[in-house]
Amino acid sequence: MPIYEFYCPKCHQIFNFFSRGINTRKQPSCPKCGREKLSREVSRFAAIAAGKTKDGGDGGLDDLPFDESRMEHAMEALAGEAEHMNEDDPRAAAQLMRKMSEMTGLKFNETMEQAIARMEAGEDPDQIEQELGPMMEGDEMPFELPGGKGAPKPPPRHEETLYDL
Repeated sequence: MPIYEFYCPKCHQIFNFFSRGINTRKQPSCPKCGREKLSREVSRFAAIAAGKTKDGGDGGLDDLPFDESRMEHAMEALAGEAEHMNEDDPRAAAQLMRKMSEMTGLKFNETMEQAIARMEAGEDPDQIEQELGPMMEGDEMPFELPGGKGAPKPPPRHEETLYDL
């Protein structure tokens, strides 16, 4: 009896379903959120060999197209400034974040830009986090990659429970 994998985009998770027949056309609902019309996925054992990128990387953070030494240099340079920064001044924190962006060449995504602009205006960081926090949570990185594209989404999680189809 085969086991089929289905992906839920809302949960960003793959679920395993046990089928009593082969080549079934059944479409389960997501066991976590109830979403209908999950997409059928290629099984993990078949996807492992295809998981490498053309240059041999695995698509993880090490494969992002930015200069790691530039990032390391920027962090070292900004560490001294951060030690002497007034932690109660949102403008100072925003200024430090702007410097980091300039030194690394990384541009913040739209949500982070909005948060930084509000900090530059002197708004309370706790209030900003309360209002924008849900948009900043999850798998999205706070910056855009060179060329204006967002960072790749991490691979979906695999739920190990076996559900009936």
